[in-house]
Formats: sequence, structure tokens, C-alpha cells
Amino acid sequence: MSQLSFFGAEEMPPDPADLGGLLAAHGHAVVSGDGARISVVVDEQWRADAIAELMAQAALSPEVTRTDEGHPLVRTAALPELVPIAAEWTRGAVKSVPAGWVPGSRALRAWVLAAGRVEVEGERYVLGLDPHAPDTHAVLAQSLMRAGIAPTLIGTRGAGPGLRVSGRRRLTRLVENIGAPPDDPRARQIWPRVQ
Repeated sequence: MSQLSFFGAEEMPPDPADLGGLLAAHGHAVVSGDGARISVVVDEQWRADAIAELMAQAALSPEVTRTDEGHPLVRTAALPELVPIAAEWTRGAVKSVPAGWVPGSRALRAWVLAAGRVEVEGERYVLGLDPHAPDTHAVLAQSLMRAGIAPTLIGTRGAGPGLRVSGRRRLTRLVENIGAPPDDPRARQIWPRVQ
């Protein structure tokens, strides 16, 4: 029987900075007026609902809606407390990773919720990256290494770039950090697991 890490997502208090995990994936931060909004479009409703729950736990007033194309969209309200996060994750109008960023447990969970996928029947796991922000890919690989999970950068020339995590030790560390999957059968199918 495995034991969850003391630093797992369930053990850490919610913080608006956890939404950095959405920005590490394909999320967006937009500043308007005296507030900022963080949003992400996902491929399944369970992802949007789980991200909204993560936002609500950090008191960020989530809204779940759909894009014009019918994809689930989850976003925060435009809030002043999100302005520093939006500023850290952008340089001019371009997404960038904050210097020295290390994803904590809840940020890793947000990243998995937004863009995680299983490969080879669970032997490998991929954290999706933003195909429109290629300059963030190598930096995010370094960030994940600083969190103790050494990934392999994949798909940099395609539409599905990601950071592949493989090997029992690395997968165990990822699983310990992100905690249990949301209570949805589709979430359990794509959740990382140790064979």
C-alpha cells in the first residue's frame, strides 16, 4: 500500500499562486483594469469542474462556461490578487515562466487537471504544454526538475508538446504530490499511477 507524501496537494493550503499550474499548461492570464483573470479551456467537463473546485478552495470565484466551439472553459473572476501572478507569468504580451519557479503540489495538481495524459497504459505520464508558448517548454522542464521530477521534453514541433514523466520513482513522486483523482471515472482513467 502506498502512502501519500506529507507535501501532497491535500496537505497544502490553497493559494492563488497554485494557478501557475494552469499557466504552465495552456492557461492564460489577462489583466483588465485593477484585476486579472486566469482561464483555461479543457477537453472534458470533469477537468473544468475539478479546476473550478481548486479555484473555489483558493477563494477565486470560478466560472465554468463553454467556448464558441463547445469546449469547457473555466476562469476566475477578474481579481486584484491575481495581478501579481499574471505579471510573473508574462513578459510584455508573451507568456513566460517566473524565474526560479518550482511547482508546488497544488500547482502540479492544477497542471495535471488542465493537461495531464497517460501514455503506454500508465507506464508514462505527460504534462501538456502550451503549443503557443514554445519558449516556456525548456524552462518548465527545468522547473519540474527542481520539484524532483525529471521529465523528457516531447513534441516540440507538433501541436501536442509535453513533459513526459517515466520511471517508477518519478511517477511515484508525481502521484504523491498531486493526490487522489477527482471522483469521476474519466479522471481515474487519465490519472498518473505507479505500476
